[in-house]
Amino acid sequence: MEKRSFGSTLDGRPVDLYVLANKAGFEAVITNYGGTLVSLKAPDRNGKIADVILGYDTVAGYENGKSYFGGTIGRYANRMAHAKFTLNGLAYVLAKNDGENHLHGGLIGFNKRIWNARDVSSEQGQSLELTYLSKDGEEGYPGDLSVKVVFTVLADRNALKIEYSATTDRDTVVNLTNHAYFNLAGQGNGDILGHQLILKATKFTPVDTTLIPTGEMADVHSTPFDFLKSVAIGARIEQNNEQLKFGKGYDHNWILDRTTSSDSLADAAQAYEPQSGRMLTISTTEPGIQFYSGNFLDGTIQGKGGKVYQHRSAFCLETQHFPDSPNHPNFPSTILKTGQNYRSTTIYQFSTR
Repeated sequence: MEKRSFGSTLDGRPVDLYVLANKAGFEAVITNYGGTLVSLKAPDRNGKIADVILGYDTVAGYENGKSYFGGTIGRYANRMAHAKFTLNGLAYVLAKNDGENHLHGGLIGFNKRIWNARDVSSEQGQSLELTYLSKDGEEGYPGDLSVKVVFTVLADRNALKIEYSATTDRDTVVNLTNHAYFNLAGQGNGDILGHQLILKATKFTPVDTTLIPTGEMADVHSTPFDFLKSVAIGARIEQNNEQLKFGKGYDHNWILDRTTSSDSLADAAQAYEPQSGRMLTISTTEPGIQFYSGNFLDGTIQGKGGKVYQHRSAFCLETQHFPDSPNHPNFPSTILKTGQNYRSTTIYQFSTR
């Protein structure tokens, strides 16, 4: 594994980059600032390598950025209604950083923290272990939460595995994910409306005008949310649909059709870019996946290599528990109790056709 300097934060703390690769040329670059996936390089059908995720060339970009590019998201990924929840009869108040709601862990989420890094490579592939202690009361959450994230570039295939684990000394809520923005044609190379998408989900969670789930679990059939068979992302994104208007496109949680236990991997999504032939297949232990179609990218962000990120020039597929779960008893629980171990695994597999 190659380690190199990524410069320093605004307050002078050193930050590093770690390059994980296999012999086929598949490569992931991660920084310990925010547990952030900085680049992900994969071949097209002709063997040409391209970086397929959005990001910045400097640590300052990630410090100042508000789009969560590639970051490890926590303590609670996605939204929490009215920035509050109740646990064990106690009310907890969080930061309102998305209108009246709480988003992606608050004002200084895990994607804005410096993590401790360690090379834990093995025969499986090159692996980077990142650890962080989120102290009791940080961003309003209870309990000292010890978090570990292990990134592995698999030696035998072009895949990135991310394994999350956590323990707490006090009952708390946890929902961790990675916020990579993908464009399989290469970062900054046009919009993603022609990408073909499959989501292994017959239901999704509709939202209100502030993108908080209503609590309903709605059937996707005969709606623009049906990705059970391969459909272009742009095919129905402009349809006259209330949910699409609320999200300004797709920004919703799909309930994955799991036929296996929650601690085993199951196929969740597949994205295919016809021009390059690149295909991304995602498997996860999580019950949901947030599909976001880059609706708030607006051409004001200059990313890696000077590329300007235009409207819908990337998509996110965030494996997760459902948004606002602590406020919906009918959703899978996100409570982590003292003595329990939080575990979650997601694999991003790249191939071509």
